[in-house]
Amino acid sequence: MKKQNKKISFVTLGCEKNLVDTEIMMGLVEKENYQITDKKEEADIIVINTCGFIDASKEESVNTILEINDYKQGNLKSLIVTGCLSQRYKEELMREIPEIDGLMGTNDFDKIVSLIEETLLGKKPIYMGNPIYSYEEVVPRKRSTPFYHAYIKVAEGCDNNCTFCVIPSIRGKFRSRGIPSIVTEAKDLVAQGVKEISIIAQDTTFYGMDKYGKIMLPELIRELSQIDGLQWIRLHYLYPGYFTEELMDEMANNPKVCKYIDMPLQHSEDHILKKMLRPGRQVDIRKLIEKIRSKIPDVALRTSIIVGFPGEAEQDFQQLLDFIEEIKFDRLGVFTYSEEEGSPAARLPDQVPQEVKEKRSNQLMEVQREIAKDKNARFVDQIMDVLLEKFDEENKVYIGRTQYDAPEIDGEVFVTNTTGKIGDIIKVKITHSYDFDLVGEGIEGESSK
Repeated sequence: MKKQNKKISFVTLGCEKNLVDTEIMMGLVEKENYQITDKKEEADIIVINTCGFIDASKEESVNTILEINDYKQGNLKSLIVTGCLSQRYKEELMREIPEIDGLMGTNDFDKIVSLIEETLLGKKPIYMGNPIYSYEEVVPRKRSTPFYHAYIKVAEGCDNNCTFCVIPSIRGKFRSRGIPSIVTEAKDLVAQGVKEISIIAQDTTFYGMDKYGKIMLPELIRELSQIDGLQWIRLHYLYPGYFTEELMDEMANNPKVCKYIDMPLQHSEDHILKKMLRPGRQVDIRKLIEKIRSKIPDVALRTSIIVGFPGEAEQDFQQLLDFIEEIKFDRLGVFTYSEEEGSPAARLPDQVPQEVKEKRSNQLMEVQREIAKDKNARFVDQIMDVLLEKFDEENKVYIGRTQYDAPEIDGEVFVTNTTGKIGDIIKVKITHSYDFDLVGEGIEGESSK
């Protein structure tokens, strides 16, 4: 069978960093004349890029592998599993699911074509190289995101040693890409029609420290903002430990940078943060948030919180609730602590029962719901830039989001009365607000360039 007649389908699980890895694999196989298809029943080869970070993700990954294996009763000749789950559990996967034809870890995506070809010859290859891989702008990449938005991964790995996390052991040490490589890739994406670029890494504020000897995120932003046609630059995973005043100033003064800060804090209480090996303590967090809001008054602050970490007593949780009610984050993600095999936190005493973790998660989200509702109400009667993403045929409204909302995870804006089209950034007057979403009317003739 010729390559051009072989069809490959990709399944991506987990985070946006995984998505970029899949896009790289798609670009590499397409370069070799394989056909990419969304129809799994037609695929000769299916590649599942897995997540293995927490129990729920591992369970989803395993279930997906088992479901995809059913396609072997049809056209499927090669089932390949890549990513974090493969990196962590290669022996177990090959032993427990012998139908897997090939395994690849998190640092060998550039070898996907070789692995595929070996599986089609009847071999069962396992590619698990050293953690030094980092994609550059010269690597082919086929985007799976909408034409107006793309992610750019500016670094691989992580140097933090948070006790609840196994990412450093899966992804390796933190490795920054060079600024010229990132800018070249961004220019190519913008030439394809991309208007919004989301910058991602495991710890984005640390960008450049390993390569340049100093924090270089502000400089990277300045370079990216020079690209004509790029309208929004969105920053994800800005850890508090390296959040500099220079970065605050750049975000405050650069009109292309979304006034959106995704800063995972994980908890408020000092003894929990200490057990987590998180940088800083509550007093530092409060000072940082106060400074950010002073310098960037219209900022939307998003954070993520872990409830049920070992040793989190009821009093700790109540104080966490008080902290959230006081700080009033614009966006909040809540995770129940997952006891990760091989992580230091898994060996800690006073593990919290699952039902308690889930109850605390629900309580925290109810508190956040009221906060978000109040926050959204302030936008009524304001004129905001909205990126149109889809059209609801049944209700005849466009659905988009503001610079304060990241794709897939935050709120939406339902827009009526506009002649705009998908991918446009238009001016919208907000007329109604809800818990997490907004409603508005397009202001004709006022597209945002």
